[in-house]
Amino acid sequence: MLPLHGRASFVTGSTSGIGLAIARALAAAGSDVVLNGFGDRGEIEEIRSGIERDLGVRARYHGADMTRPEEIAEAVRSVETELGSLDVLVNNAGIQHTAKVEDFPAERWNTILAINLSSAFFTAQNALPGMRKRGWGRIVNVASAHGLVASPMKAAYVAAKHGLVGLTKVIALETAGTGITANTLCPGWVLTPLVDKQIVALSEEQGLSIEEAKLKLLSAKQPSLRFVTTEEVGAAAVFLCSEAAASITGISLPIDGGWTAQ
Repeated sequence: MLPLHGRASFVTGSTSGIGLAIARALAAAGSDVVLNGFGDRGEIEEIRSGIERDLGVRARYHGADMTRPEEIAEAVRSVETELGSLDVLVNNAGIQHTAKVEDFPAERWNTILAINLSSAFFTAQNALPGMRKRGWGRIVNVASAHGLVASPMKAAYVAAKHGLVGLTKVIALETAGTGITANTLCPGWVLTPLVDKQIVALSEEQGLSIEEAKLKLLSAKQPSLRFVTTEEVGAAAVFLCSEAAASITGISLPIDGGWTAQ
């Protein structure tokens, strides 16, 4: 028996990178999935249909804008109507911008907090009533090593990810004993489009090759000197959603090659 057979999952920010890997891992574990995120609609359709074809589950797409609470509420209703329930909620949507605090644009601050933090509050707020009614649910919030420690130039991202860790703990306490769990994944450097941009920027800024920039990025933070894979993050999400993790709630799980052990 697949561990998530018969479950329905909604993964925000899942048209690429970590979110897509988590969606695929949940589908491989037997869960129907609803994707969400921006991108070329033709490419998204290829991803969606590929999950259905290759993994034998129902896969849907909802284009809700994660900065808009009303669209988030409609997305949750759509998942419950289309798939019959929303059992697993993975909040992965996130964006980044780097600047010193005194130079940080107000609109970038507001957008990062809206997508990286507030969207998780609104998805959970709308998903929890159904989970409580059914007596089962899993909420996995994807933060970052930056949800546990800080780096310069990332005020909004670090603030949002720390906030996400705190939000998860509150949800865990409020749902304790209900069959619902809430946990946070805190990946270190993962080769995603978001990190690729930072590698290119570092390469151009310091005149390094791409491989040199990758090593410099890793050596500054991640003792393993290897990038975390999206598949590793997906596997961790599946474990937290399984019955084996029924007593694990409110934790922040680093997947960071030793970053936060320092």
